Amino acid sequence: MDDATILQSTSPLAQEQPALKCWEASLSLDFSKRHDRSYLAKNLHVGPLVLQKSLHPEGDAVCHGVVVHPPGGVAGGDSLTLNVSLNQGAYALLTTPGAGKWYKANGQQACQYLKFNLGKNTCFEWLPQENILFDGAQVKFNSEVSLDAEAKYAGWEVLCFGRQAQKEVWQTGHLHQNLSIRRNGKLIWNELSFLEPEQKVMQSIVGLHGNAVSASFVIAAGKVPDGVLAACREIQPKLALDMQARYGVTTMPEIFSARYIGQSAQCARQYFESLWQILRPWYAGLEATRPRIWNT
Repeated sequence: MDDATILQSTSPLAQEQPALKCWEASLSLDFSKRHDRSYLAKNLHVGPLVLQKSLHPEGDAVCHGVVVHPPGGVAGGDSLTLNVSLNQGAYALLTTPGAGKWYKANGQQACQYLKFNLGKNTCFEWLPQENILFDGAQVKFNSEVSLDAEAKYAGWEVLCFGRQAQKEVWQTGHLHQNLSIRRNGKLIWNELSFLEPEQKVMQSIVGLHGNAVSASFVIAAGKVPDGVLAACREIQPKLALDMQARYGVTTMPEIFSARYIGQSAQCARQYFESLWQILRPWYAGLEATRPRIWNT
């Protein structure tokens, strides 16, 4: 069976048209721990979504991985699914080698599904590089995180509306986002949004205020110590990169949340990395070690 799914009609008119090729790709990863070493126990993929390699740049405790989508971009009708499970005691960090590109949809929605299941005493970090929505992109992002009582999760997302390097503005399309986090089956965090370029929220001062970059960093690891929160509030992005940046952090009983709205994905990533340097020793008991792929 081919990785690509061919969509076509049996009607004579449809047969005269070129067939539409849509990728339905999935990647399932299981991480386990043995003798104080976290390791990749299962790696199963269908279609063009793969794990480039598992690494241990900070010793045996943490298994790093780079998730790669070889086509380089996601077209309308494509679907990507990433399933990650961590067994008892495992610690894993996943990132991506470069920006995700979501192309003009041509009337079809592209989807990304993230499903993370974290077992007892596990810690998982999902720290991808930014996603760029081309003008005309119709995209659905759905993320579901399921945590055991003692599991810890940290994940960020940086979104760019339009290709800034080409001075492209996101003028048509839509974005549907959902992030849900559950601990022992109980919902502790839920975000849901539906954005279109013509909506007032895109220009409103209480929304994106005309900015092209929106970013979120969420950690589910219990109550944030007062000293850690105070240190995070002292962090500022490099405003020389983005004079329009708006940012801030807040906490709830089980959640830490940081936000960034501005014009620079680079500035957003730098801000989140600076927060990560402070937060990781708290929730993971380890100093922040940058994935090697970020240096390329």
